[in-house]
Amino acid sequence: MLKITDKIYINEDDVEVRFIRSPGPGGQHVNKVECAVQIRFDANFFQALDMSMFDRLKKLSGQRMNSEGVVIMTANSTRSQIRNREEVMVRLVELLKKAATIPKFRKKTQPTFASKTRRIEGKKRKGSLKKLRSKKTSE
Repeated sequence: MLKITDKIYINEDDVEVRFIRSPGPGGQHVNKVECAVQIRFDANFFQALDMSMFDRLKKLSGQRMNSEGVVIMTANSTRSQIRNREEVMVRLVELLKKAATIPKFRKKTQPTFASKTRRIEGKKRKGSLKKLRSKKTSE
């Protein structure tokens, strides 16, 4: 069981794990050993996800989620299957944790009168300084 929040857990059977050949350089080792890990997590059939969490997950995962609602993640940074599997599982848990947290909405505020006057005074000071730097024309 993978813990997402205090109330949400994922059974590892819900995550399909595949071992694939790692791309990139490595010679014969890369060509004969399947050390890269690809996981598929079907978010549509996971009961703990409500619609708002699913929408946040879809937004956060971007291209990693396909049109059927399956999150596909790959790890191939190490030469070890076990470490790649652990890494990709940690990344999935972090993604789901971010999707589980409800974003705090920003309350719009207006600048105070004092901050407006400070801003205008600063602009006036800058303008007068630039005027002093300019070449004076003789009349």
